[in-house]
Amino acid sequence: MKYSYACEPLPYSFNALEPYIDEKTLNIHFSKHYQGYIDNLNRVLQNAVDQQTMTIDQLLTHLRSLPVSLQTGVRNFGGGVYNHALFWQVMMPQGGGRPSGLLAERIEQTFGAFDVFQKQMSDAAKTLFGSGWAWLCTDEHGSLSIVQTHDQDCPLTDGHYPLMCIDVWEHAYYLHYQNRRGDFVDAWWHVANWPFIQARYEEHVK
Repeated sequence: MKYSYACEPLPYSFNALEPYIDEKTLNIHFSKHYQGYIDNLNRVLQNAVDQQTMTIDQLLTHLRSLPVSLQTGVRNFGGGVYNHALFWQVMMPQGGGRPSGLLAERIEQTFGAFDVFQKQMSDAAKTLFGSGWAWLCTDEHGSLSIVQTHDQDCPLTDGHYPLMCIDVWEHAYYLHYQNRRGDFVDAWWHVANWPFIQARYEEHVK
């Protein structure tokens, strides 16, 4: 993705993830919140000619090297664009289950078992104070780690490559789950898009 940014179509209908993520929440999340990050990022970069040639990945990876006047805007709104664009992809209708192939092997090597990984990932999402994200990340060697970020901070800025994420901003779940973030996180596993996440991992480490 490069400037000027546009809202790419959601890869499924707004009601496709029910009953785990309801239609109204997903519609507002995508059409209002995500669109807002896109509009604001375009505004931040409208006079930044040099940065307009960079991809969103490059902007966030090299965030601390950008002009100081751009860093906060790119961090907040660029992170919002990247994080959400990945979030839509790591979910799918009739998802869930478990990964297979190389990613499954590496999860077992790293965490001991998929169930252990799932609990640690869920705990990262449930215990994050305030708004933010829980991530499964990798590095150039294929090593896995679970990462928490606050607000719209992106793991790319700290040298991590994101494979999957769970959004725990309240707007991601509050209409349906109210204050029961834990219930939302538990339900989220039913929409996990493991084929996409596996392919993303294999493409990065090959």
